[in-house]
Parts: sequence; structure tokens; C-alpha cells
Amino acid sequence: MMKRIIAAVLLVLMFSVVFAGCGSDTAKKDGAAKKIIVGLDDNYPPMGFKDDKNEIVGFDIDLAKEASKRLGREVEFKAIDWSSKEAELKSGRIDVLWNGLDITDKRKENILFSDPYMDNKQLIFIPVGSVIKGDADLKGKVVGTQSGSSAEEYIDGNDTFKSSMKEVKKYSDYISAFMDLENGRLEAIIADEITGRYYMSKHPDKFIALEAPVGPVSSFGIGFRKDDQALRDEVQKVMDDMKTDGTSGKISEKWFGKNIIK
Repeated sequence: MMKRIIAAVLLVLMFSVVFAGCGSDTAKKDGAAKKIIVGLDDNYPPMGFKDDKNEIVGFDIDLAKEASKRLGREVEFKAIDWSSKEAELKSGRIDVLWNGLDITDKRKENILFSDPYMDNKQLIFIPVGSVIKGDADLKGKVVGTQSGSSAEEYIDGNDTFKSSMKEVKKYSDYISAFMDLENGRLEAIIADEITGRYYMSKHPDKFIALEAPVGPVSSFGIGFRKDDQALRDEVQKVMDDMKTDGTSGKISEKWFGKNIIK
């Protein structure tokens, strides 16, 4: 009798192990092993852009790769129309917006954000020799910015400031705007400090950044679908770990020359 009981117990344990293994495999397929598709503007150096080999590189790219590696997931970077980023996220064509995305109250209505990981501010960039000294000097000037950017939101939200300028030209990316600034088709650009300073470093002695910020200082965050709390929390956990162990600081030093992680 005792032998039969022991045999029955062993049989139950064996099936429990088998089913537990199946459950684990299913979880990997449906959860942790699922590819993360990151939506980005692939012409936004140094956050995410194509290098000379046509490969997507950048500060946020390195962060996303390291985070995905720690989560045991593959990551795919998908170039999108940045002005339609919220629609791309909501549709499910991408899982994450990770590309120098400012956290704003307006965006919070449609996007679930991570904790801030970097501060950002909008600066005025001018060519060397310009007489512009601040935002008051933009009156009557042709000024450029990027469509879908925080700078555009600030300009469009301040009618007096916007109407004081002769024209506000909007570009699909800041690189095109800086090319027009260099060629005299613009008199100034209002742009993210990080992007502008990176572009300046590649074109020394051509541009000046005015130190006084235009509008409020903002912070970058990673954007998720409103109903994707689980993915948000997973990514936030590894981001916290990367900050604690110094990995994100090293990535920052690689791209900016110093650790500017919050």
C-alpha cells in the first residue's frame, strides 16, 4: 500500500514539473522573449541616427540595446514620422518611443512615461557673427525648428512670441535646419540643447549656442502605450540598475563627454 502511495506522489510531482516547464516556455514566448520595437526619428543625432554605414546608432540606441539585453529580449529600431509618433505607438506598430522624447503634460494624455533620465532645454543657435543675443532679438527674423519637437510646441503655444518673428520654418529634422542656417536661409534655430551642441561639435567655429533657455527646461523619458504598464515597469527596473552600476553613465560619457544622466 505504501509503495502505491509513494508512486502516486512521484507521478504527481513529475507532471507538476512538466507543466511548470511548459508554463515557463509559454511565458518566454508571450512575455520576456517578445521583441521590443522602438520607434524613433533616425535623423536625430546624437540620440538616434544613421552612421556612414547606414546603421542606426546613438545615445538612446545604446541605452535601449543594453536595457533589452538585460531583459533577455531582442530589440528592433523602426524609423517613424516623428510628428505622428503617438499614433504609431497607439496603433501597436511600435512598442516604445525612445528618442529624446520630452515629458510634457500634453503628451502624458496619450503616453505612459518612464521616470526622467535626462534634462533637456531649448536653446537658440545662431551662426558666428550674428547680432542675435537673446529671444527678444528674434523679432523680424526667419527662425527654424523641427516639426513635432518641444520647441515647436513652445513656439506654437506662444502667439506673441511666434508672431514677432518674420517666419517660422519647420523641418522634418534638425540637420536640415542647421544646413539652412549655415547657408543663410535661416537666421536662427530653436532646438534641443543636446542635438544642437552635438551638431556644433561636428562643425566647429560655425555656430554659437545662446545659454539662456527658451521656455521651460524639460526632461527626457521613455514613452509606452497607456495600457502597457508591465513593459514600462520592466524597462524602468533595468534603467535603475544601469544607473546604479554606472553603465548608463559610461554611455553618456561616450556621447556627451560627461555623465548627464539624472
